[in-house]
Amino acid sequence: MFVVCGEALMDVYMGASTPTGMTLDARIGGSPLNVAQGLARLARPSAFLTGLSTDALGERLLASLRAEGVDTSLILRSDAPSTLSVVSVDASGVPRYAFHGNGAADRQITHDTLPALPPSTRVLQLGSYALVVEPVGSALRALAARERERRLIAYDPNVRLNVEPDLSHWRAIVEQMVSIAHLVKVSDEDLGLLFPGETPEQVAARWLSQGASLVAVTRGRHGATAWTRNAQADAPTPETKVIDTVGAGDTFQAAMLTWLDEHDALTPDALSKLDAASLDALLRFAARAAAITCSRRGADMPRRAELD
Repeated sequence: MFVVCGEALMDVYMGASTPTGMTLDARIGGSPLNVAQGLARLARPSAFLTGLSTDALGERLLASLRAEGVDTSLILRSDAPSTLSVVSVDASGVPRYAFHGNGAADRQITHDTLPALPPSTRVLQLGSYALVVEPVGSALRALAARERERRLIAYDPNVRLNVEPDLSHWRAIVEQMVSIAHLVKVSDEDLGLLFPGETPEQVAARWLSQGASLVAVTRGRHGATAWTRNAQADAPTPETKVIDTVGAGDTFQAAMLTWLDEHDALTPDALSKLDAASLDALLRFAARAAAITCSRRGADMPRRAELD
């Protein structure tokens, strides 16, 4: 069982004006939610640990998870509102983002309300802004630290400055999580924000020395690179007609975990023993999955049969 921890929200796109207001298009979102659903589509048993509102938007998020076959038994419900990420376009065509999440349901998890993990849990996947807001951030970081010796911990920072603009806070949380995680996947865009004075190679080497077994850096259309302490591999991004890149990084993470599961490599020791050929195969599989998502509108992640 893969247990994905983090936020679920609604991306709300502001549309045309009407005589009495404007049209809105609300879409299911949240990086951790995408990873949980991506794993389910790739035929991996996944559960989602999050807080969901009992409002209409929370009900829609819950229905989506159930429709995708994600285990929802670890979801905590509350009457706090659902998080909204509102996207508008100004007169120059530049998108603007407004985030409404203070006090929302996905932040309500505490140390005392954390549900017990199923005995079958093999992997904890964590990431995005749920790790840097409170009280949920402290609870999830403590959960990861507690479980590190018993289960594989996977982490993707997925920096969101519109939620928490303080880069020093992000750096502190990322460094803490890297010392806990066995598998770290990060985009070059996030590395540029967090550590502008270091190359990806330098950051990867530092993180491996801090305890990570595998570090992967995605570079969009420029491919991806992975490192262990003893091996490195680079893989290109497949040629594809890009519709949009929504959910591409989440797909990459879900696909990496799927490949590792299918190759009996979901332990820290197995990760550290991957050779260059195995790392290459891992990256190519994940990149192929992400390319499929990019070829479709929104976070429409592939199913396992599409990758055969």
